[in-house]
Amino acid sequence: MMKIRIFNSLQCQKSHPQRSYPSSFHRFQTSATSSRAKKSNPFLSLTQDPNPSSFSVPYYSKLLSKCNASKTLYPGMQIHAHTLKFGSTNDPKSRNFLISLYAKCELFGYARKLVDESPEPDLVSWSALISGYAQNGFARDAILAFHDMHLLGLKCNEFTFPSVLKACTFTKDLELGRQVHGIVVVNGFESDEYVGNSLVVLYSKCGKFGDSRRLFEDIPERSVVSWNALFSCYVQSDYFGEAVELFREMILSGIRPNEFSLSSMINACTGLEDSGEGRKIHGFLIKLGYDSDPFSKNALVDMYAKIGNLEDAVVVFEEMTKPDIVSWNALIAGCVLNDKHDSALEFFGQMTLSGTHSNMFTLSSALKACAGIGLKELGRQLHCNLIKLNVGSDPFVHVGLIDMYSKSGLMNDARMVFNLMPDKDLIAWNAVISAHLQNGEDMEALLLFPLMHEAGVGFNQTTLSTVLKSVASLQVNYVCKQVHALSAKSGFQSDRYVVNSLIDAYGKCAILEDATRIFRECLIVDLVGFTSIITAYSQSGQGEEALKLYLEMLDRGIEPDPYVCSSLLNASANLSAYEQGKQVHVHVLKHGFMYDNFAGNSLVNMYAKCGSIDDAERAFSSIPERGIVSWSAMIGGLAQHGHGKEALRVFNQMLKYGVSPNQITLVNVLCACNHAGLVTEAQKYFRSMKELFGFEPMQEHYACMIDLLGRARRLDEAIELVNTMPFQADGSVWGALLGAARIHKNVEIGQRAAEMLLIIEPEKSGTHVLLANIYASVGMWNNVAKMRRLMKDCNVKKEPGVSWIEVKDKIYTFIAGDRSHVWSEEIYAKLDELSERLSKAGYIPKVEFDLHDVERDEKEKLLYHHSEKLAVAFGLIATPAGAPIRVKKNLRVCMDCHTAFKFISKIVSREIILRDINRYHHFKDGSCSCGDYW
Repeated sequence: MMKIRIFNSLQCQKSHPQRSYPSSFHRFQTSATSSRAKKSNPFLSLTQDPNPSSFSVPYYSKLLSKCNASKTLYPGMQIHAHTLKFGSTNDPKSRNFLISLYAKCELFGYARKLVDESPEPDLVSWSALISGYAQNGFARDAILAFHDMHLLGLKCNEFTFPSVLKACTFTKDLELGRQVHGIVVVNGFESDEYVGNSLVVLYSKCGKFGDSRRLFEDIPERSVVSWNALFSCYVQSDYFGEAVELFREMILSGIRPNEFSLSSMINACTGLEDSGEGRKIHGFLIKLGYDSDPFSKNALVDMYAKIGNLEDAVVVFEEMTKPDIVSWNALIAGCVLNDKHDSALEFFGQMTLSGTHSNMFTLSSALKACAGIGLKELGRQLHCNLIKLNVGSDPFVHVGLIDMYSKSGLMNDARMVFNLMPDKDLIAWNAVISAHLQNGEDMEALLLFPLMHEAGVGFNQTTLSTVLKSVASLQVNYVCKQVHALSAKSGFQSDRYVVNSLIDAYGKCAILEDATRIFRECLIVDLVGFTSIITAYSQSGQGEEALKLYLEMLDRGIEPDPYVCSSLLNASANLSAYEQGKQVHVHVLKHGFMYDNFAGNSLVNMYAKCGSIDDAERAFSSIPERGIVSWSAMIGGLAQHGHGKEALRVFNQMLKYGVSPNQITLVNVLCACNHAGLVTEAQKYFRSMKELFGFEPMQEHYACMIDLLGRARRLDEAIELVNTMPFQADGSVWGALLGAARIHKNVEIGQRAAEMLLIIEPEKSGTHVLLANIYASVGMWNNVAKMRRLMKDCNVKKEPGVSWIEVKDKIYTFIAGDRSHVWSEEIYAKLDELSERLSKAGYIPKVEFDLHDVERDEKEKLLYHHSEKLAVAFGLIATPAGAPIRVKKNLRVCMDCHTAFKFISKIVSREIILRDINRYHHFKDGSCSCGDYW
């Protein structure tokens, strides 16, 4: 019954009659005389012999045996011709040698013809044919030949079964393999070591490791070959740990490993990234005398390079007498993998000088090295070499070229390579979309996605993740929803990478509800998912929720990384939550992230925005390699705190270290000059920006200068700067001019600036309020009333002043006249107490800055109940005596509160640190750090 099943199965798989000969015959028939036929053998000169008929059949057989052993085709064909010519073709031994020779040399048409013309079925000839098919990768032909052999009634032996099983392994046809296994058992060959090894390999390659291990245990006498067969399969299936355990078991059983065993183990250690175990295997190689084996040497170079021990890789490499292309490729690729791009190119040059010719894998690694360090010209030269190697149609090479050109900033060349590809597969489309994304060309990346869909290539999770990053950058809400729907429809919504990208995209698009829903619906949330949702809440100003999510993450046992800590620090900075920021700092220290630039930069930013510039300076000093982001954060922090001269000192120090500023750095420098009234210094940097640093001033730089000139009471120069700008002024410039007009109480300039702002930013209430302030400052109350009516008619609501303070890890928020706090009675009582003490100290309320057209007493009462005063009063009650009071406000602090806090800081002997929308004010001993220049 077993035979019937296998015969039926094989018969169904036959695609053509065997007598017509397999397709492989036509494939190799024409190449026989052009390549292998040209080989000569000095011991054969049959065509020159004057009396060739004198050769005996045994002599022919002996010569064919030698040809078969050395795969010498042309002399074998000469002998075949002589046997045909002189009628010596009936010798079975000679015929079997010829069949074996033709099969080994892939001339299967000749081999099969000899088998079919044999007068009697011969197991040896069929075995030779099947072995030739299997050894050369023609698995299906091997199986069909096996079927035909069975039809002739021939039984397999221990030499035939391994070839048939190898063919089943190649096609991963487990069902057919099981049927052959049944025939093995029926014929009693299950205990043969070679047959057993073939069965072990078959089952393991088909994923049946349990069956494979049981078959291995059933082999009565297991040699090193049997062990190698088993754990090499484990290694190839990425079961590296299990392979190492099997190796140890083999050693304990007393079997001596050979070079093949050790090479497999080196590959296992590479997969495990276990340098300790790898060194032990290296020791075995030396101890057993296999350290000169080139395959083992190459495996060692590859292992040490991939696990990051490049020095050891170089040592092994230099011990090699004559490294081949595999050796060089392993070393060069290892350097690229470990970001040692200079070393990779240096070894590439040495390889060329050694006379070893590079192949596409070498050049691909060299391309990655060029991309890593931006060597555009060398990359072009390598491109030329690839063309010479005639691998221009290889998609792997094309992707490498796209990557190299894009990372070198040559997107036109990258697109040209992509456009010239004859067959653009999914990997190529993903590569070019990612290339646009990496170069900040998010719109181009997004536009390629529908073109990719039209091309019928399809997409995968990598495509969706990349596209969603562009969506997040562009903040296109409707596209985000469309990609989300496509992800759900195509079954990728549960993919972890796509889920995390969706959370990030919705968060960047400020659609927190959808971001949270996806996060909560995800069955398994990892660190990246938590980082995305925490960042979303942080960037949306919901720092408290971000911190709660961080605690949830820790409860789930997920360890933080520098990126999530950075997001938390930014959340703390936005809340001005000093104590919570310090707690995150503890986590940064605990997990060893202090030397991470990303976390270090966020620490500088957090402490600066939480009012502790001293802590910010300490964090800045601890950053090992300060880049432009680090320097800009420190300069910006000093600027916000009014330390203008110190900010300029740090800026000059940065220039001495050879760090080139960017446009953000110069904005911070001009802000530092602005907050400190350093007009001359600001003008020097502004006027020489192009000459010194290579870029023209932008809107932000003009806005800083206009604001600076306005505060310095040089309004005419500010107006002239607006009029001479090389581009049309935006809202930041007109806003700066409106602020300058408010300082100078200049109604005409204020009205002009406000008119422009109402056109550019009609929805913003700040324009109406500032203009109303200008009217109020000159007593134009009718105009103030008109502005109020205009706001009401246009449905523009004044942003309410909100202040908040952190006490014992909790944020308390206040608005003007707020009585919702549980401590309201105590807060207002404290304000009444302060009012009496302030009056005695000489404080006079600045009622002229209140816009309400009411009596003076009522104005004074309204001023006393401003949100920042409520927050400071609560701080005096709820914080220890002598501790600094840290308050943040969403708007600019008013003149009255600024004056009051100077008095309060002296009366209560407490430092009050107030962060408003523009800068920090440190009130101490009756004065402010801004020097009243704000």
